[in-house]
Amino acid sequence: MRRVTIWQVGTSSGDEQHLRDLARLRRVRDRIDREYAQPLDVEALARGANMSAGHLSRQFRLAYGTSPYSYLMTRRIERAMALLRRGDLSVTEVCFTVGCSSLGTFSTRFTELVGVPPSVYREREAQATVGIPACTAKQVTRPVRNREAHAVAPR
Repeated sequence: MRRVTIWQVGTSSGDEQHLRDLARLRRVRDRIDREYAQPLDVEALARGANMSAGHLSRQFRLAYGTSPYSYLMTRRIERAMALLRRGDLSVTEVCFTVGCSSLGTFSTRFTELVGVPPSVYREREAQATVGIPACTAKQVTRPVRNREAHAVAPR
């Protein structure tokens, strides 16, 4: 019987398919990052990646630890946080600017991720990052995913 060592075995077609899927998932993630304010849904993202919506959702979660929808909403909330800190837009204007079509869904998701409603965040944080470089402010104010934020009592 002949022994086959790992270095002798080439990449299998399954490995090649996995690498192709990862490249497509990276393109989906990049599209979400670029087009977060556009009307995106999992079906549209899946069509763009030539995958079924179910397969995209499963593979995206395996690769990034979150669903495509949650990733999209996190990007939208991050951008909303920056706009609310600026202080020149109302919560409703921010909601629609970041691509959300429902103020209720936006407020609920914002509160889940940030820990306070968008109106409270806007009041508290309008001047909190003045003088801080944008890259640092983004890192420090990044929202927490999936109900990990603790509700904070209003001041």
